[in-house]
Amino acid sequence: MGECRRLKVLAIIGPTAGGKSDLAMALSDHLPVEIVCMDSMQVYRGLDIGTAKPSQSDRARVPHHMVDVCAPEQSYSVAEYVQGADACIQAIAARRRVPVLVGGTGLYLRALRYPMTLGNSARDDEVRGVYQRMLEREGPEAVHAVLAQKDPETARQLHPNNTRRVIRALEVLAVTGHKFSEQTMPQENDQRYDMRIYATQWDRETLYRRIDARVTRMVDAGLFEEVRGLLSRGVPRDAQSMQGLGYKEAIPFLDGQATLANTVERISRRTRNYAKRQMTWFRREKGVSWLAMEAGSQQARATDIAAQWGRI
Repeated sequence: MGECRRLKVLAIIGPTAGGKSDLAMALSDHLPVEIVCMDSMQVYRGLDIGTAKPSQSDRARVPHHMVDVCAPEQSYSVAEYVQGADACIQAIAARRRVPVLVGGTGLYLRALRYPMTLGNSARDDEVRGVYQRMLEREGPEAVHAVLAQKDPETARQLHPNNTRRVIRALEVLAVTGHKFSEQTMPQENDQRYDMRIYATQWDRETLYRRIDARVTRMVDAGLFEEVRGLLSRGVPRDAQSMQGLGYKEAIPFLDGQATLANTVERISRRTRNYAKRQMTWFRREKGVSWLAMEAGSQQARATDIAAQWGRI
């Protein structure tokens, strides 16, 4: 597919609590945008507070896609996300509106930018079962240690608690004989869209304060009650959806095994660590325009992005 025929897509990426959604909403004052959410937890229905889903007023003001597309009991793959997001992008472009990807899941961005083959390799239930049983017996650190031995580069990119992807990386290695980290990187001319990417960037102290404030707001808004409700409706504790930040940490608190203060601190600390990993991932992405968020207003940045969009 030639460059001139690629659909034009905007993307606003960055760390959690980095102001991505606010910037996208400000952009709607300048361009006829529709937002395609790019968040691996916002796809789940019922996970609202802990995922900082767009508010109903924002959804009424600007169409949002790829939110609430999966039941919390189910698993959801990168391939499923790409299929759904591609359909949304095509439909938005057909309406002569601007598709804007908004989120912090780097793997989703990478899979939308470039063809990804290893991640779509056949599953092997026997191999998966071996590591699932190891997980149940020995915990996530043990499975992650196996990956670190077999594919250190991929292990460095995955948190031990991201057990689904850790096991998937081991499964792909067993099925294909190739490590994720040995995957041939696509070239620029392999890109699936003509994508203009903007990343929000904060100094570390400010970002960490924003994260702490967000965690406090989530707890005050009823995060633990949300988790209790999901569990009471039968969502398994080991479901993929329950591994998200805030949800995984809430369960020991609801079981009486952790104090409120320790739980809030743990969520904040793990969210800060996650933000660091997001920034590491996004710095590897090519063609990203970085936005210093301390300087200027959201409206000023949105005006600049809209002006640049009009020139391409």
